[in-house]
Amino acid sequence: MNSGKQVCTCPRPGTSPKRPSNWSVTPSAPRTRLPSSLMESSYIGKHAEYYNIFYQDKAYAQEAAFVHACLQRFGDGATTRVLELACGTGRHAFELEKLDYELIATDYSPDMLASATQSAEASGSRVEFRQADMRDFAIPEAPFDAVVCLFDSIGYVQTNEAIADVLANVHKHLRPGGLFVFEFWHAAAMLNGFDPLRVKRWPIDGGELLRISETELEPDKQLAYVTYTIYDLQDSGSYTQLSETQTNRYFLKGEMQHWLETADLQPLAWFNGFQDDENIDQDTWHIVAVARRGE
Repeated sequence: MNSGKQVCTCPRPGTSPKRPSNWSVTPSAPRTRLPSSLMESSYIGKHAEYYNIFYQDKAYAQEAAFVHACLQRFGDGATTRVLELACGTGRHAFELEKLDYELIATDYSPDMLASATQSAEASGSRVEFRQADMRDFAIPEAPFDAVVCLFDSIGYVQTNEAIADVLANVHKHLRPGGLFVFEFWHAAAMLNGFDPLRVKRWPIDGGELLRISETELEPDKQLAYVTYTIYDLQDSGSYTQLSETQTNRYFLKGEMQHWLETADLQPLAWFNGFQDDENIDQDTWHIVAVARRGE
């Protein structure tokens, strides 16, 4: 989800080809917010290209292994065909494929899917990638043994009506007894200790990437507005800047339980992140939930 997207390429301020050590970060002005009923494509263009750099240290293999453990523990022993929603650049899908699952992976962003498809072709992966909106997708190969939606991506769907649509669609694409494994931002932790400003850097060929993340909360709607300002700083002295604002919803555990049960998806377990720990408290940032479709 994005707004205020802008890209510029220009000489870096100053005469030195290196970024000055005292180069400061100034928060940007408040962004115009999109109506929360909209679901806009995020990670567009260069932001999609940078995505794998930003998350190069994310524990995709370990997270996929945890999903596998959940499918083995709560499944009926016949879980092989998996549908992934909001797959991004396909990193979770590739790791699940290594665990002998057959996957169709979907995402709303064509640019993210282009990156995923390129990686699949380069590695010989058989994961099939498709563009789809998780609110109204229709995959002819349904039903699946499992549906997964990771990296808090269900939060890209922001209204109660849209959440109901997503879960009804998940139910429709699962076989009876099939499992839904997904991750979401936990409201208690967001309200208790979100970070309004973060700055991170990554080395790249010929320079570095600098990303400034500015977060505002709208508690009555349980929405977080995250503005990313990204600088591609070149050793030559030039830089490229782009900005994108994403809107994500965060949820209470009891609220999510209600939505699951309304969609005939029976909650089976709630984990404190990708670990075998069901102690959920106000310091739990990410909840991984497992639910089963009724017979």
